[in-house]
Amino acid sequence: MTQSSLQNPPSPKPSLWALSPLFVFTGFYLLIALIAQDFYKVPIAVAFLLASAWSIVITKGMSLSRKIDYFSAGTANRNILMMIWIFILAGAFAQSAKAMGSIDATVNLALFILPDNLLMAGIFIAACFISLSVGTSVGTIVALTPVAIGIAEKSGIPLPFMVGIVVGGAFFGDNLSFISDTTIAATRTQGCAMSDKFKANSLIVIPAALLVTLFYIYEGTGMGHVVPVSQVEWIKVLPYLIVLGMAIAGINVFAVLAIGIAATGIIGAATQSCMPLIWINAMGKGIADMGELIIVTLMAGGMLEMIRLNGGITYIIDKLTSRIRGRRGAEGCIAAIVCLCNLCTANNTIAIITVGSITKDISEKFRINPSKSASLLDTFSCLTQALIPYGAQLLMATGLSGISPVGIMRYLYYPFVMGVFAILAILFRFPRKYSAPFRRQ
Repeated sequence: MTQSSLQNPPSPKPSLWALSPLFVFTGFYLLIALIAQDFYKVPIAVAFLLASAWSIVITKGMSLSRKIDYFSAGTANRNILMMIWIFILAGAFAQSAKAMGSIDATVNLALFILPDNLLMAGIFIAACFISLSVGTSVGTIVALTPVAIGIAEKSGIPLPFMVGIVVGGAFFGDNLSFISDTTIAATRTQGCAMSDKFKANSLIVIPAALLVTLFYIYEGTGMGHVVPVSQVEWIKVLPYLIVLGMAIAGINVFAVLAIGIAATGIIGAATQSCMPLIWINAMGKGIADMGELIIVTLMAGGMLEMIRLNGGITYIIDKLTSRIRGRRGAEGCIAAIVCLCNLCTANNTIAIITVGSITKDISEKFRINPSKSASLLDTFSCLTQALIPYGAQLLMATGLSGISPVGIMRYLYYPFVMGVFAILAILFRFPRKYSAPFRRQ
């Protein structure tokens, strides 16, 4: 089979049946969880293996060899491979930082600076700030999850709760940042200025973030006394400060992680807390610990490519666009289309790009302000991305913490509240300035 034939696949016809691999994955996951009475024991890799095999079985009109070629092309998608490289470097950095004492030092610093009752709110605000600065939820999760794990161990806060705080806050910036790929995709496809989209979007999600911050402050009032910190080893905090500083400066995530790994080795050797052989072994362990995560990511990429090839995304778009009634219905349709497309792609940027031209047509027909349509695209894609167990963000958090994705999902308070505020923005035509009838020039 030639490369050109893979690059020009047959045009998919709308098909509900094409979405069945998602149902197989969800059904198997829930069935095993109910039998075991524990979501933490569900083998997510096996669930993906069955769903991936099913996606190949239901594909008709081509040989098994050609089906596997298309499935493999999905696993070799540029975005999938980029995620895998990030997973590898993140695993190496997390373990090398742990081996030389950087994580413990950073946790001690946080405990030293923040009052006990503000630990949860402080971590959430840090996640919001970092993600807004770097424009990526994955980068924020890589940077803060190890710190959250350490704080959970020393404070007695449930680990899934702490990881959920980080993941939730990470989506604040993913949704709003000027350098976020979702923001860029949403504004470009809808034809609006980033500043206008930011203004419209912030009026929807900042109240949600403030409400969640108040909740974390309230939850912290009943917190027991944290183990006192005798001293902070400032030099061992440097690898995290270097990583956060470079990330905020907008340096490429690969360079950030590579320099962070080098910093752990240099500082570990200088302080004799992590000699070269121990440092190398720690990196190897970190990479090996990402093995299941990498396998799951590859299978998800292949499965989602088969869903697209068989017409699953086309089916969703056709069905939803045929039932639009009025501006509220049009805005609701925009939200639903990007959510369902995100379920099928596990990538919020790709979902926005996929449905961008269709939603622009809808917004023009029903005179929706492009800043509002861009905000809805970005917000609801981030909401869906936060709540799918096979998304890069939850997979990364799972790989770093060893927690089941479902165990984290129940504590994703910010994405849930953000979703509620976004729905209310549709129902009550808010923000007013961006919800009035709009006519493009």
